[in-house]
Amino acid sequence: MKKQWRLVSLVSLLSLLLGGCGKEFQSTLIPQGEAAKMQYDLLILSSVIMVFVVAVVSVIFFYVIVKFRQKKGQEHVIPKQVEGSHKLEIIWTVIPILLLLILAVPTVTYTFKLADVSAAEKKKLDKDTVVVDVTARLYWWEFAYKTDKVVTSQELIIPTGKKVYLNLKGADIKHAFWVPSLAGKMDTNPENTNKMWIQADKAGTYNGFCTEFCGPSHALMQFKVKALEEDEYKAWIAAMKKQDGKETAATAQAQQGEEIFQKSCVGCHAVAGNDSRPAAARIAPNLANFGDRDMVAGIADHTDENIKNWLKDPESMKPGNKMTGKYGNLTDQEVDALTAYLQSLKVTQ
Repeated sequence: MKKQWRLVSLVSLLSLLLGGCGKEFQSTLIPQGEAAKMQYDLLILSSVIMVFVVAVVSVIFFYVIVKFRQKKGQEHVIPKQVEGSHKLEIIWTVIPILLLLILAVPTVTYTFKLADVSAAEKKKLDKDTVVVDVTARLYWWEFAYKTDKVVTSQELIIPTGKKVYLNLKGADIKHAFWVPSLAGKMDTNPENTNKMWIQADKAGTYNGFCTEFCGPSHALMQFKVKALEEDEYKAWIAAMKKQDGKETAATAQAQQGEEIFQKSCVGCHAVAGNDSRPAAARIAPNLANFGDRDMVAGIADHTDENIKNWLKDPESMKPGNKMTGKYGNLTDQEVDALTAYLQSLKVTQ
């Protein structure tokens, strides 16, 4: 029994220590943007208040235990009773009110700041205002840039040091959008559009997650947020606008893969970054910049091997995805050709 308790204590201690570990691209405790910093400040403030209350109550508790413990020879002595003391009642009523005010004022202030998306709700958007329609699907993410008419998936590209306004909606069932190091979570519902904004202070890649259980691949419904310097961001937007899906593959193998893609994949996928694709080609991720991405299916490293594994058996990598069973079995030669074509879909050099 003692050994079991020692094991439980060790595991609990390790969990506590590991719970404090994190990296800047996915930790709420290492905020990388204005929204995340406001939420972090509220977390610290509320924690300090809670620790203060627990400390004060604990000190009073142990003081009373020691001060008024029963002593030998004083078994029948009754300490001075303080019930009905106006002074004590005022103290323990006023102090909690003050603590609540200390917490409430910044909470309400930050809530209004975080909810302020007025810049994205103007009839005519300013040219520098970045507004992205985020659509959550089983089990992937689509990002449509309203001002620039650019569409991509699985990777949200944003400029550094600037608020990016998001219109969040679920295409099928309820999901939730969360980038821990940049902002708090927000539900994506089929029946309404939720709005929020995020901001990254410095260039880098940040991890995003679905945080509302949505099916067998809920834990695999991940995405990346790539923050680029302003010049790089504008160059990326310009390159995506030029990507109309009519580019010709460079190598013979990639050309063969393009032919296969046009026969079996184009019905669901598109390779046009400038949103020129038909509505029917929006039921699966836009592959316009597939060759530039860091991940395959949002979860595996971007390698030829993982692309081939995905093409051969999507179900084994992401159970319940809608690509499973949508096409016939591919030969190894066809898989190699498709991989070469997909790797050629780049907007950056």
